[in-house]
Amino acid sequence: MSNEPTQTWLTQEAADRLAGELAHLEGPGRSEIVKKIESARAEGDLKENGGYHAAKEEQGKIEARIRQLRHMLEHAIIGAPPASELGVVGLGMRVRVDIGGDEMKFLLGSREIAATDLDVYSEKSPLGAALLGAKVGQTVKYQAPNGKEIEVAVLEVTPFI
Repeated sequence: MSNEPTQTWLTQEAADRLAGELAHLEGPGRSEIVKKIESARAEGDLKENGGYHAAKEEQGKIEARIRQLRHMLEHAIIGAPPASELGVVGLGMRVRVDIGGDEMKFLLGSREIAATDLDVYSEKSPLGAALLGAKVGQTVKYQAPNGKEIEVAVLEVTPFI
């Protein structure tokens, strides 16, 4: 496994939204959870204090999300998607494919990109990795989690922005 930072492509809107979430979690979010922990701790016996344990678990989730957001924002490519040839599947592209006779549309990249109802597949997912670099009209294969090899035909590729 590589120790190199993982780069993520983000629209400016997504980067601003994530930066706002990070600011909230690092400020008011942390303060609120500390107050919950202190309040629960004041109730007495910590071994059987469900409120205390729930607050500590919530604190762990908040700290994990803060680390995730910091990493993503520090290593993000913000703005237009990376340059890609027209008709070639790449980051930040809307992709329309045929999988076994079923048509599917999605965005290739990070789930954090789109605040829409458009499905998003990571370029690191089996489907995303197989499609990366494929051209319109090309058929690629990928291995599904159940081990089955699936053919995917690329029908259309358009920029997300």
